[in-house]
Amino acid sequence: MRSANSHAAPPNHARGDDGSDESPIEAQSHVEEVVARKTQRLLTYFSRRVSPVEDAADLLADTLLILWRRYDAVPRDRDAARMWAYGIARRVLATHRRTNTRHSALADRLRTELTTQKPATHEPDERMDLVHSALSRLHPVDQGIIRLVHWEGFTLVEVSALLGKRQNTIRSRYHRARSELRQRLVPQ
Repeated sequence: MRSANSHAAPPNHARGDDGSDESPIEAQSHVEEVVARKTQRLLTYFSRRVSPVEDAADLLADTLLILWRRYDAVPRDRDAARMWAYGIARRVLATHRRTNTRHSALADRLRTELTTQKPATHEPDERMDLVHSALSRLHPVDQGIIRLVHWEGFTLVEVSALLGKRQNTIRSRYHRARSELRQRLVPQ
């Protein structure tokens, strides 16, 4: 614990090169200078290392966000600030690569599962064509409700939560949509 006579910088204050305390405004101003000097170079750094190259902009945004959040920790020395910014960029890039590796592994595993267990395919069926045609005439929300209940097996309460609508609204829309479908599909 610090003593009352401690000369350490208070939280949210950076220490200048001469050991003097720096106000948050001065620290933020310093970060603005670092960002202005390094943005293009950091974008180039990412562009050379990621594919698709469009990801570079997202990685730059993540890096700049960290710089702004940690404005009070950016070194005052120009070279040290440059190294610090590139250190953050390197960690953001490493996180991006780990995430992509996990996503690729998951996609590969799913691809393998799908090739070993063939999903049930439905032969073209005149009745299903009629159902699809009748469904397409419903309001898009009503189509979604019918599909979630009958094709995906959700309850009306679950559909309400999924769509973010009141249960009574979902219930009445569901019954009205079923009636419309029945009229279109069942000859009178």
